[in-house]
Amino acid sequence: MAEIQKNKKAIGFKDDPMMPRQFMIQRFRRDTVDTFSMELKPVSGPKKFDFKPGQFNMIYVFGVGEVPISISGDPTRPEKLVHTTRAVGNVTKAMDSLKSGRTLGVRGPLGTSWPVEEAEGNDVVLVAGGIGMAPLRPVMYYLLAHRENYGKIVLLYGARTPSDILYQKELEKWRSRLDLEVHITVDRGTGSWRGNVGVVTNLIGRAPFDHLNCTAMVCGPEIMMRFSALGLQKRGVEPADIYVSMERNMKCGIGLCGHCQMGPLFVCKDGPVFRYSDIKEIFTRREY
Repeated sequence: MAEIQKNKKAIGFKDDPMMPRQFMIQRFRRDTVDTFSMELKPVSGPKKFDFKPGQFNMIYVFGVGEVPISISGDPTRPEKLVHTTRAVGNVTKAMDSLKSGRTLGVRGPLGTSWPVEEAEGNDVVLVAGGIGMAPLRPVMYYLLAHRENYGKIVLLYGARTPSDILYQKELEKWRSRLDLEVHITVDRGTGSWRGNVGVVTNLIGRAPFDHLNCTAMVCGPEIMMRFSALGLQKRGVEPADIYVSMERNMKCGIGLCGHCQMGPLFVCKDGPVFRYSDIKEIFTRREY
C-alpha cells in the first residue's frame, strides 16, 4: 500500500487516481458503421477538462468495466470533452449502446502528449491510419490555433474504405485551406471514390515537407506505424524527430498493474506518446 501511494504521488495526482468522476453523455454521434463519438459533460466538479493533445482517459461503463480511450476533442476548448472510439470489445460495445443523458466514469487525463510546443518553428507531418486519426485530431486543433508558430503542416490519412474515413466534413474543411496539406487515401476505393488508393505510407514519399526541419507524429495500427517510421526515415527524418502513440493492454492507467509493460517502459505512464528513437528496438515485439 505504501508503494502504491508513493507511485500515485510521483505521478502527480492530488486525489485518488483510481476514483472516476461522473460525466454525462451530452451528445452521441455515429461516425462510421462501427465508430462513434461522445461529447461528455461533468456531472459535478470543474466544468472544464484541461488536457494536452495525445493524452487519454480511462472510461468506465458502470457494471461493465473500463477502457483507455484517447481524447479526440479540441484542447483549446476544454469545456468539451470528446472521445472517438470503435466498438470492438465488451466495454466499447456497451458504450455504443448508450444514449445522451447516460453517465460514465472518467479517470484522467493520463499519459504523455504529442510534442506540439517542441515542434514550434518546424514543419509538422501527421500520419494517421484508421482510428489513429482520433488521437491526432487534437494536434490539428492546436496547430491551427497557433498556426503562425509552424512551418508547413501536412496531414496524411489512410482508411480502409471511403465509408471508414473519420471526420469527413472536418477533413474537407481542412483540405480547402491554403495553409495546410491534407492527403487522404483508402485501401479499397469503393463506390464513387476518385481519390488515392493504397496504404498511407505510399503518401510519405511525395509529401511536401523539409526533412531537415520536421517533426513527425504517427498514430494507427502498429504495423502501419512501423512502416511509416521507415518511410519517414527514408525521406531523411531522424528517428528522434518521429513520435508514435502506443496503446497496448492498458488497464490501470497509472503504471501500477504492469499489463502494458513494454520492456522497461509502461505505456500508460511513460507513454502513450513515445519518441521513436527511444523505443525502436522493442517496437515490433509482441510480448514483453
